[in-house]
Amino acid sequence: MPPRTEQLSVFPAFFRVEGQKTAVFGNGDEAFAKVRLLLNTRARIVAYAGRPEADYHAFLIANRIETVRAGFSAEQVEGAALVFAATGNEAEDREIVDAARAAKIPANAVDQPDYCDFFTPALVNRAPVAVAIGTEGAGPVLAQMIRAQIDQLLSPSLGRLAALATSYRKAVEQLIPRGVSRRVFWRRFFSGAVADAVANGNLPQARQAADRLLGAMDKVAAGHVWLVGAGPGAEDLLTLRAQRVMMEADVIVFDALVPQAIVDMGRRDAERLSVGKRKGCHSKSQEEINELLVELGRQGRRVVRLKSGDPLVYGRAGEEMAALRAAGITYEVVPGITSAFAAAADFELPLTLRGVASSLVFTTGHDLTGDVLPDWASLAVSGATIAVYMGRTVAASVAERLMQAGIPAETTVAVIENASRTERRLLHGTLADLPDLQHRDELTGPVMVIIGDAVAGANFELSEPLVRANARLEEFARS
Repeated sequence: MPPRTEQLSVFPAFFRVEGQKTAVFGNGDEAFAKVRLLLNTRARIVAYAGRPEADYHAFLIANRIETVRAGFSAEQVEGAALVFAATGNEAEDREIVDAARAAKIPANAVDQPDYCDFFTPALVNRAPVAVAIGTEGAGPVLAQMIRAQIDQLLSPSLGRLAALATSYRKAVEQLIPRGVSRRVFWRRFFSGAVADAVANGNLPQARQAADRLLGAMDKVAAGHVWLVGAGPGAEDLLTLRAQRVMMEADVIVFDALVPQAIVDMGRRDAERLSVGKRKGCHSKSQEEINELLVELGRQGRRVVRLKSGDPLVYGRAGEEMAALRAAGITYEVVPGITSAFAAAADFELPLTLRGVASSLVFTTGHDLTGDVLPDWASLAVSGATIAVYMGRTVAASVAERLMQAGIPAETTVAVIENASRTERRLLHGTLADLPDLQHRDELTGPVMVIIGDAVAGANFELSEPLVRANARLEEFARS
């Protein structure tokens, strides 16, 4: 079995260093950088610098850092919690690391990954909150770029808010039951009036808001359901709101078409329930799913019902909302990017085009297989773009019915499997070519078909013909 590419070769962790000796060896910029980093902590820093450079020497004096003006000897590492070898001399740094390892002390040699028991991260400090970014020694510049982005995202008052939360922890543990109720309290603490008051520098007001919140919390939190659109499949097309509520959920109920990578973006300890609604593998009926959502809500659980694309586009959300309303369970719809939009983006395809197509129709292939054409067929004849969901197995019937309705056989067609994903596949042809789609057994992912005059404006450079060359030769031979 090949190794998982997302696995790290290091385990991220935080060392307890308060009051403990941390030894930094070196005279120049490398040692200077490590001491500056350590000053973010309450460690007892000891700088071993026989001949420190002027700037570094002045810094050590100004910050009253204990300094040992001597050359290296192995006994200098004794009693240290961490050792940093930053002399600028590779051989000397390795000697220092060897001495630390012999004493079973974690050590780090600057710019020598093989001589590092740990790596120093780029640090965002909002004490007591810290965000450490590591690249396993491969890209310190990248780590600094990420650090700058995170630094901008996190409020300068975050540390003060976290410190205030620490002072309320015992009261919360005594007054609010563990589980959903407690998580709801802390979410409101960190994102509501308490956080606003801390950000404004008004700590007394923040304490008043926290006391009110503590007194107002119900002993058992009410259940709530989010009907969340997971988008077409690419993780970075998930909305920020969807990602936020997935981190709040106690339970994630997901369909088979939702990629596992998106399911994994939920809170780590959330329960995950697959309801597997996909052709040929319906593990639960829609009625059973409705009952499951109601039961979880009645238990006081906070539930994300995760659906591919947008929950309101062929997601049967209407039935789930009706069941939740009837049971008195509160819910919220979190829209997602529907597959038609992702497919059009993959093809650089204008779904509407001035003077060509001013209407857009969403339909499923099965809607076009009955005896009576849908009411929107007249729109298609007048030039509307048609986005057909789940149309691969009925492609021949779809093509035949649309041509019978008056749509020309030469109308351009775009076909996309796995829209938005790295493994997507793009095909193009005409409405007359569409029946060949149902013979493409290699297309095992979700398929979207887009038909209309506006499709001719797509970029076909990365797509392949819908009808394969050998199929055309066979057809020519038969004729």
